[in-house]
Amino acid sequence: MAKTEKDVRFSKFGTVSFTGVTQVNDFIDYLEQGKLMGTKCKDCGLKFFPPRAHCFKSLSGNMEWFEVTGKGKLVSFSTLRYGPTGFTEELPYTIALVDYGDYKVFGRIDPAVAEPDSNLKVGMEMVAKTAKTANGQLTYVFNPA
Repeated sequence: MAKTEKDVRFSKFGTVSFTGVTQVNDFIDYLEQGKLMGTKCKDCGLKFFPPRAHCFKSLSGNMEWFEVTGKGKLVSFSTLRYGPTGFTEELPYTIALVDYGDYKVFGRIDPAVAEPDSNLKVGMEMVAKTAKTANGQLTYVFNPA
């Protein structure tokens, strides 16, 4: 029996990668192409971010990829000044939840946004873009539209 190589693409994601293997490893390929992607159930139309391999509503694995594009509305945000091991080098950083209508995306505000606490307002329009962390890992961030 031939030995198969483990697909560890997901280890390239985030400040600290908690897993190297998932059923949605293509997410990393899309980030490398500059695309932020979620998944959509072909059976019921439910959209997921972060991407999922199976739909909890239809119990189907019949999924397709969709790109997170356009503008979303900032639902909430918080600036973290203390963080767990592995995240302390990037403090402070601001996390946010952005509503795109059919789905929501949780992530970080772009560190290039000056003084995010004073410039951000709930309800403002945001866009997501792919980026790299300070240690060169793949990620995505939000910027005001």
